[in-house]
Amino acid sequence: MKQAVHFGAGNIGRGFIGLLLTQSEYRVTFLDVNDTVISALKQRNEYTVELVGETTESIQVVNVTGINSRNEPELTQAALNQANLITTAVGPSILPMIAKTLVSTIEHRASNQVQSYLNIIACENTIGGSYQLETHLRTLLSDEAIKYLEQWVGFPNAAVDRIVPNQVNEDPLLVKVEPFYEWVIDAKGIKGSFNIEGVHFTDRLEAFIERKLFTVNTGHATVAYAAYRKGYHTIFESLKDEEVERLLTGVLSETSAYLVNQYGFDEEAQKKYMSKTIQRFKNPYVVDEVVRVARGVLRKLSGNDRFMKPLKECNRVGLPVDYLVTSIANALHYDASDDAEAVKLQELIKSRGLTETLVEITGLSANSELIALIAKQY
Repeated sequence: MKQAVHFGAGNIGRGFIGLLLTQSEYRVTFLDVNDTVISALKQRNEYTVELVGETTESIQVVNVTGINSRNEPELTQAALNQANLITTAVGPSILPMIAKTLVSTIEHRASNQVQSYLNIIACENTIGGSYQLETHLRTLLSDEAIKYLEQWVGFPNAAVDRIVPNQVNEDPLLVKVEPFYEWVIDAKGIKGSFNIEGVHFTDRLEAFIERKLFTVNTGHATVAYAAYRKGYHTIFESLKDEEVERLLTGVLSETSAYLVNQYGFDEEAQKKYMSKTIQRFKNPYVVDEVVRVARGVLRKLSGNDRFMKPLKECNRVGLPVDYLVTSIANALHYDASDDAEAVKLQELIKSRGLTETLVEITGLSANSELIALIAKQY
């Protein structure tokens, strides 16, 4: 059986990536530091995924195990050395640490002249996640290992999309997810070949990454920051508010205009994708907390993420940005006291002022008309 190693045994790892890999006849080893989850995976070698909607479908995921990557370094390296495929779902900020873990694997394969292809895919909500991982890894490798990597190791970028809300289940391995999913992989970045059932392979991944990022992620964050200001606790609850839904529709109309203009997506197809996204947010069976979606506000306001890039690109070609500006202003008011990035954001605004804060976190120049628009709305 083919061997896959997945970094991150959380809900996305188990409820999305691991599920699809096992359905494609991979045996999946999850690496994580959550001992409760890892111990349960070791004992049971299976878990349940529930697709929640108007009806609930249960899927039994088998051929899995777990390793505590902090406490079991030798087992971790042994699993990585035997892997045919390595994937991650840990958050973009953790990729440099993953790179350190992968050094021994690449050095081992190079010194033993292992002549089989290995692909490493970062399944993160970021542009070029696998490329970021490769870049971090290259700085840590010997010259011999770099040469090996260039011939035998692929880092295809990917776009992933499935809403998996925060949840507390009696069974630590049970995970509830929405039925919809999309996993798109850049065919150009693959070394050799592999197949994962349900994955779409493309040679124009950037278009699909931005379509997902600037529709699903921008939309989700738009609702979260508007909902937070109004005191709502869940995404579903907040979308009963016509003002919140109107803002969401407006933002996605602006980002859709950019996507159609930039990548030539069919306008009607993009409208359907936008409508489908809004309906996904309204799924009453997926209870998604506002504070979960809102976390990471500094990253979400950075220059090439879900708000600022479509704002800059729409403005550059003369497309409307009014709703995006409103959503960014909402994000700047996010002040959850138990969220470190929210606290830092408010400290920056208080100590340096709004303009200097926007310059620091967005990369815009102080005299930018966009900063003036955001400041006025704020």
